[in-house]
Amino acid sequence: MLAEEALRWLQVEPAGTYVDATVGLGGHAVEIARRLTAGRLIGLDRDARALEIARENLKEYGGRVVLVQADFSRIDEVAREMNLPPINGILADLGVSSLQLDTAERGFSFRLAGPLDMRMDSRIALTAADIVNQTAEAELAGLLYRLGEERDSRRIARAIVRARPIRGTEHLAKVVAGARTSRGRQKLHPATKTFLALRIAVNRELEELGQFLDRAPATLAPGARWVVLSYHSLEDRMVKQEFRRLAGDGVVKVLTRKVVRPNEAEVGVNPRARSAKMRVAEKLMPPAAEELAS
Repeated sequence: MLAEEALRWLQVEPAGTYVDATVGLGGHAVEIARRLTAGRLIGLDRDARALEIARENLKEYGGRVVLVQADFSRIDEVAREMNLPPINGILADLGVSSLQLDTAERGFSFRLAGPLDMRMDSRIALTAADIVNQTAEAELAGLLYRLGEERDSRRIARAIVRARPIRGTEHLAKVVAGARTSRGRQKLHPATKTFLALRIAVNRELEELGQFLDRAPATLAPGARWVVLSYHSLEDRMVKQEFRRLAGDGVVKVLTRKVVRPNEAEVGVNPRARSAKMRVAEKLMPPAAEELAS
């Protein structure tokens, strides 16, 4: 998503150290790696299967690229464990990979019949089926409203509880569609927001993002670029507010006065890019260091 724009803002230096914090299948990572000579790229992801594919896609770059199975919230720990120098740029694409969406047994999509799984990291215990079949109705309604911004959350939660046990993605999508209030022609599938809320809950995505936004600045070198792509309003709001707070504290300068969106040509090629939003910040030199430099 927004590959050309992201790389333009990242301004890759051939000898720099970069982190693709959500490497996925390696799409952005390939573009970073091919710009490096003496530099290194560290790719993080919690999805072991995605890392296998990324490793194959990036093998021609040899030791320039190191892939690590880790949540991006652990970026500071990984940097310490690997004894990395201050990082010259971080890219974080918060979207779900095509591998996850298009693999039925992963359970991310309401369009494919599969188990209600939705785990990005198979090592964690909680699945979407656990939430759907075990959460109390009021709590489930709150989760759908808070994480999916679903206006029909109470109706949907009531329908889910009545239909338990929910047996899979198709069953859940049918139950949700039957509970939704009809509001004329709908652009989104009726189950879109419910599936989004469940995915966020299973993977603790907002908690992970909050920790990443808090920890990443300390790993950056002065002048480093920090590029974040988000895909729904909760994520984008968190990024916007944290960038603004950090700018107010003199830690970063926000470079994107307005959020960057994909153009019509990219959306035409990849409809999933429609909701993408990119924000970019630059790490500032600490005031004390500026005084010494002058």
